[in-house]
Amino acid sequence: MIHEELSMSNEKLVREFGATPISHIKDLPKFYTFEKNLIHSHRDFDKFLKALKNKEKCAIVSGFNASGTIHLGHKPVFDTNLYFQKEYGIPVFIPISDDESYVAGKVETQEEALKNSLALAKELLAYGFDPHKTYFIIDQIYTNIYNLAIKLSTKVNLSEIKATYGYENDDNIGLHFYPTIQAAHILFPQHKFGIKNTLVIIGPDEDAHIRICRDIASRMGYEKPSILHSTFMPGTDGAKMSKSKNNALFFNDDKKMIINKIGKAFSGGQKTIEEHRKIGGNPEVDVSCLYLSKYFLNEKESKKLFEDYRKGKLLSGEVKKMLSDNLTKMISEFQERVNKVNKKDLDKAIMKNETN
Repeated sequence: MIHEELSMSNEKLVREFGATPISHIKDLPKFYTFEKNLIHSHRDFDKFLKALKNKEKCAIVSGFNASGTIHLGHKPVFDTNLYFQKEYGIPVFIPISDDESYVAGKVETQEEALKNSLALAKELLAYGFDPHKTYFIIDQIYTNIYNLAIKLSTKVNLSEIKATYGYENDDNIGLHFYPTIQAAHILFPQHKFGIKNTLVIIGPDEDAHIRICRDIASRMGYEKPSILHSTFMPGTDGAKMSKSKNNALFFNDDKKMIINKIGKAFSGGQKTIEEHRKIGGNPEVDVSCLYLSKYFLNEKESKKLFEDYRKGKLLSGEVKKMLSDNLTKMISEFQERVNKVNKKDLDKAIMKNETN
């Protein structure tokens, strides 16, 4: 199947790297990302849940790269973060890695990285994060983060970084040092505010990076952050989402662009309408069916969608139209909210260096 390679990335974490299937935890949150298998596995999430229920101090850390923008693949992670913020009132710390974007060559200048970071912070508030309980860590602004990074750097060596990230001697030193900055982001709520129960929700391809942080935490006497691994969702072509492939649906796309991308999305339908009516399609590999069932439809609606598609009652074009209608509505409403973000709220949510 077209999505098999993506699912193998999740399964490999359990099979080879000691992650635990999320299904092993009883009494998971009653939220769609858990109910629709958009969360695959975890590390110590049971401990985080216990701390939440015991009303201990908890926090979420959720990083974002300053070279990108929000796309549909981010939705499960953002929505899960928002669920915990709204349900339990916990703070969400969002590092926007302007420095990593620059040293990795994802942007040409630090000025570009900073501009992107500020735009992203605004978009994330528009997405729904509470400006009074959300803290953006933009390293060019909150330079105090480097003090913690220097402290943590004494507990990790070059061999570990090279083995984890695959960096070579010819790669610039900024790349080799950045993992300690990432660890500083994750351990910051604990270091600064004494919040020992921290949750990080990541894609399966990011697990090795967080394992470095967990190792550093134990060496420094901090509590290890808990981890949730989201399930890889395919891009519009059925392969892994990639900016270079232009196979993601971005939240700054206009209506025409969204409809065009969905129109070209990988289909599980037959070559002709007649053939599709006769033998039906395969909703399991159809990207539009997948997006609708995971993001927009309830269980009963999803079941009917899949059944009608398999029987040929529902055509690929009709499914794509359903997805286009749902997605353009959601994104147009988001874009309207971006324009209404209060500058005072944005400024309040961006962390600044403390002054004596």
